[in-house]
Amino acid sequence: QVQLVESGGGSVQAGGSLTLTCAVSGNPRSRDVCSAWFRQAPGKERELAALVDMSRHPDYADSVKGRFTVYQDSAKMTLYLQMNNLKPEDTAMYYCARSLGADACKRTDRYFYWGQGIQVTVSS
Repeated sequence: QVQLVESGGGSVQAGGSLTLTCAVSGNPRSRDVCSAWFRQAPGKERELAALVDMSRHPDYADSVKGRFTVYQDSAKMTLYLQMNNLKPEDTAMYYCARSLGADACKRTDRYFYWGQGIQVTVSS
């Protein structure tokens, strides 16, 4: 069974940095899939923050572009999110997710495996 476990969250002041890590365990049928970081702030819907597709091409929400960097290890079994210049509005629960297929990576319903989430809190 495939499991995703996030780590690296915490509390920082505005302008600070954090790196989230998502470790994939089990035996996924394919490694050529979409991998993404979603986030959900209190009272708001879950949103896509960043993703990498099967070719390792990254894509970002406008709100994090230029500040966040998403990347994978060579085996595509660990996903990272480097977050710089953090802002209070980045405060949220962050989830990593992995799809079964390789297409439509921006669609939330394409993601089958989810981590349990990790809290990121940015104070002003």
